Amino acid sequence: QVQLVESGGGLVQPGGSLTLSCAAAGFTLDYFAIGWFRQAPGKEREGVSCISSSDGSTYYADSVKGRFTISRDNAKNTVYLQINSLKPEDTAVYYCATVVFSQTHCLPGEYDYWGQGTQVTVSS
Repeated sequence: QVQLVESGGGLVQPGGSLTLSCAAAGFTLDYFAIGWFRQAPGKEREGVSCISSSDGSTYYADSVKGRFTISRDNAKNTVYLQINSLKPEDTAVYYCATVVFSQTHCLPGEYDYWGQGTQVTVSS
């Protein structure tokens, strides 16, 4: 059974940092593309960052380039999202997701398996 469990969310002040983790169970991450997505109240879910399994190539949404970094540790079967210079508009529920393909366009509709999400709130 494919399971993804996110952790690391919380309340942080503008300009702060967080590291989100996505631990996989029931399958090996090595061969799957992994994505981080977020959904703010009243907004559609959007792709934040994705990483391929084939060559480790990454995608970042324009709104997070230079501030977010996605990485994967296949030995720990975990994917991370380092978030720096947080802004109030980053407030959302963050989800990780995976699909049985090596590479995607980082669109929510491409992904089959989702975690439960972790809340990130940026506020002073």
